[in-house]
Amino acid sequence: MIPIHFASQLPAALTPDFMMRFEPTSFMFWLEMFGIFACSVSGTVLAKHHKFDMFGCILVAMITAISGPTARDIILDRYPLFWMVNMNYLVIITVTSIGFQMFCNPKARHVEPLLKLFDGLALAIFTLIGIQVAQEMGANIPICILMGVLNILFGGVIRDMLCNEIPLVLQREIYITAAIVGGVVYFAMQGLGITNWVTEATTMLIIFVIRMLAVHYDWRFPDISLVKRPQV
Repeated sequence: MIPIHFASQLPAALTPDFMMRFEPTSFMFWLEMFGIFACSVSGTVLAKHHKFDMFGCILVAMITAISGPTARDIILDRYPLFWMVNMNYLVIITVTSIGFQMFCNPKARHVEPLLKLFDGLALAIFTLIGIQVAQEMGANIPICILMGVLNILFGGVIRDMLCNEIPLVLQREIYITAAIVGGVVYFAMQGLGITNWVTEATTMLIIFVIRMLAVHYDWRFPDISLVKRPQV
């Protein structure tokens, strides 16, 4: 009987070197689409909570989803702008916004947790995408991390201002810090030669977990003011 090597008969996905060879070509595309979806949800939910009409909610969703990447591309001199050549972005934003307007109750207790959840997902995904885009354009590491932060920061700030709220990132919440930590981890893992998709997944997971833990345990930066405010 001819011996059969079990490992050689395994499907490609189960072979020992799978972890080193797995490079899904469409991973980043679908990741970006989900990031756009998450930003659209957070923008729509907040706008609906403030009683915007249908087109107002769609506008806020669009601004939330594309403002950051647009600012990133302008700074990096990366043209044409992504949403001007690919209508999938605007279609996803519009459909998502209309769908959530139809089925989301702005007075329900789950609205705020839902907003925080999708905000955290968008933070993780868009930070990674911003870093990678800047890296492709030849930027150095600090600028790449800065572009990762800007990729999600800009849209969130404009969204909150349109909805007459203090921008989340200007408060003492752990938000930008999560993105910066994720960026440092990304480049540290790259420097160690770890497979790209493992590095990407780990970066997003760390950013998301830090943000969700900060929300759950109400982590905030301490007030560094040396002058105490008078008690009213």
